[in-house]
Amino acid sequence: MTWLTTYSGSHFDYSKPSIESINITDIAKALSHECRFAGQLERFYSVAQHCVECSHIVPAKFALEALLHDAVEAYCKDIPSPLKKLLPDYQQMEKSVDLVVRQKFNLPLIESLEVKKADLIMLATEHRDLANDGKDWPILNGIPLLQRKIEPQPSNIAFNRFIRRYEELTNVE
Repeated sequence: MTWLTTYSGSHFDYSKPSIESINITDIAKALSHECRFAGQLERFYSVAQHCVECSHIVPAKFALEALLHDAVEAYCKDIPSPLKKLLPDYQQMEKSVDLVVRQKFNLPLIESLEVKKADLIMLATEHRDLANDGKDWPILNGIPLLQRKIEPQPSNIAFNRFIRRYEELTNVE
């Protein structure tokens, strides 16, 4: 068995990822239940909320890509970067699923520089507000912070905000 049963009841087959198996509701639900920083936080903070926040800090033409930049994590769990570097097979699977997600939503096949910048701004702000271990993270040197503080939201709110943002960006009612 190489498939996962998703929230909507579909099967996502890791051996043959297909555009038809990608569903925005499944993405929103999974990301709203996925905690950033491998859950190593005082309070739950979802990947869905992170993505919604990202989508608001990029120029409008990159907003959908920013909202969906971590959509692959709905099918491939969010693995901390230091661990992921040790798992080349996982990285390859993640790349193949990410490609299918990008095709499904007509996103650039390679992440835009603007989205990468927004992701780093969010990481720096999240480090300040949620995951501050009292240490400098060299990757964040020189990265600007949001002026406002990140306040974690419950998963149901993050789910609803993600879906609403998707509908807003795709003109779906």
